[in-house]
Amino acid sequence: MKLGLGLYRDILTPENVRFAKQCGATHIVAHIPGEFAKGKKIITSDRAAAGFGYSDPDDPIWTYEGLRDLKAMINAEGLELEALENFAPAHWYDVLLDGPKKKQQMEHLKQILRDVGKLGIPIMGYCFTVAGVWGRVEGPYARGGARSVGFENPKQTPIPAGMVWNMVYDLEQFDPENPKAVVPPVSSEEIWQRFEDFLSEMLPVAEEAGVKLALHPDDPPLPTLRDAARLVHNPDGYQRVLNLSDSPANVMEFCVGTLSEMPDGDIYEMVDRYSRTGRIGYVHFRNVSGKAPNYHEMLVDEGDTDMIQVMQILHRNGFDGVLIPDHTPLLLCDAPWHAGMAYALGFMRAALKMIEAA
Repeated sequence: MKLGLGLYRDILTPENVRFAKQCGATHIVAHIPGEFAKGKKIITSDRAAAGFGYSDPDDPIWTYEGLRDLKAMINAEGLELEALENFAPAHWYDVLLDGPKKKQQMEHLKQILRDVGKLGIPIMGYCFTVAGVWGRVEGPYARGGARSVGFENPKQTPIPAGMVWNMVYDLEQFDPENPKAVVPPVSSEEIWQRFEDFLSEMLPVAEEAGVKLALHPDDPPLPTLRDAARLVHNPDGYQRVLNLSDSPANVMEFCVGTLSEMPDGDIYEMVDRYSRTGRIGYVHFRNVSGKAPNYHEMLVDEGDTDMIQVMQILHRNGFDGVLIPDHTPLLLCDAPWHAGMAYALGFMRAALKMIEAA
């Protein structure tokens, strides 16, 4: 197994890639759907009406040249670019909504996959969800008052028009004060059909490009969020996804934290069952306390899950991909994000060395 670090669009800098290397990481996962920072503050919750921010359809990072330069920057610091994480909502909102631009947007996604393949980036992570990650609260939930995020069963509001995936893609439509300007409800049958349509078109392109499409489970793992049904929200959700296609490009972006949040799930059984398939693209390594709809994200060594046992199961079943820390709590110091990530990476690096030496 290999150690990686995920970096958001606004912190994909040589300095932060160098930081990852200093902490022992060898791979980067680039999370680039849009703006996830305001000034120097990394956004961890979505208190603002605009969710996680604005998705710019013209962000140059999504061109072949932009992705080429991103990969070159990471390689120049001595690391590998393992995956891109999440399409920009502005590029596929009508794929998710089954809207009039669906065909046009699908062709654009296919071109992105071809570019990713040409550049030798092995994985494209994504989360097929209309509501996205929504409803987080932020507070001193982790050990010693480290700032983390949680979900406390908030009152759910409809999704404003012009928003999908908890990001704004159309500023003209978006009016959170207008109760009539909302996304229509989406049933379970509808979201699964849209997802099947997506896979049937994208998987052949992904196979030809040599790229794996890795699906993230729904976080929070609820059957419905903001009137939109979800896909992978229970322990058997991933099995249904795998059953849709046995293509080697149809894999999992395996989020231990989200899976741990599932109210009727046994995280160790899920890790064992799904790692036996050989179809995990990469792993989000995160610990939580509680279950949906009430949980908090914790430091890697203090939640409900024995994360070393998770690693041991992955190792026993032959997983040799990348693990990255995920949503790590911010430590109370002058560099909250860096300190939290350094702590998580140190724990993971030591655990990996111990397990592989056993």
